Amino acid sequence: MPVDPHLLAVFTVATIVALVTPGPDMLMVLGCGMRGGPRAGLLATLGVVTGDALYIVAAAAGLAVLLTAFPIVFTVLRIAGAAYLVYLGVQIIRNRKQQQAEALASGGISGRRAFLNGAVCSMANPQTFTFMAAFLPQFVDPAAGPIWLQFAVLGAVLIALEFLADGTVGVLAGRIGRWLRGREVVKRRMDAATGTVFIGLGVSLAVER
Repeated sequence: MPVDPHLLAVFTVATIVALVTPGPDMLMVLGCGMRGGPRAGLLATLGVVTGDALYIVAAAAGLAVLLTAFPIVFTVLRIAGAAYLVYLGVQIIRNRKQQQAEALASGGISGRRAFLNGAVCSMANPQTFTFMAAFLPQFVDPAAGPIWLQFAVLGAVLIALEFLADGTVGVLAGRIGRWLRGREVVKRRMDAATGTVFIGLGVSLAVER
């Protein structure tokens, strides 16, 4: 087995504990599910895990050293993603009435937008890369086999568990949002709350150090 069974078991438990704690990615999935339905929730989750997968590859390739040596790259990525989230939140709040009509006509937020929102949220969160770069190596044993293969196995387990956790949240939020979508007053308040959450995510990522 490419990964020590004991380390894999500990890694799985630690990952589950980390994933059930609500964070920016889960809140993003929740918001997309509420506005676009179960499909949007799942596609937002797919965006999140895609961003996380890229960070896992980066961590395995040693890019943590590069970003530590050139923090400006990390800062630009963080600020750009945070600005997008704030912009998205403002647009949701400003265009509540128009979005109500569009949601009734088209089923809510598009799958493409949901995927993009999830990917941006994941890639813009500095804690995601820090977590991958610091967490995964703790469960790698050079004596157990090729290090790249161990990273691949651990990364696959993490991605699968995250998709299961966030995807469940997205589907449940989508079903609740679908029920509320036809109730105009509730829908507007839901959009206002979602926009506020997105703005809060953007601000928190922008000031994260």
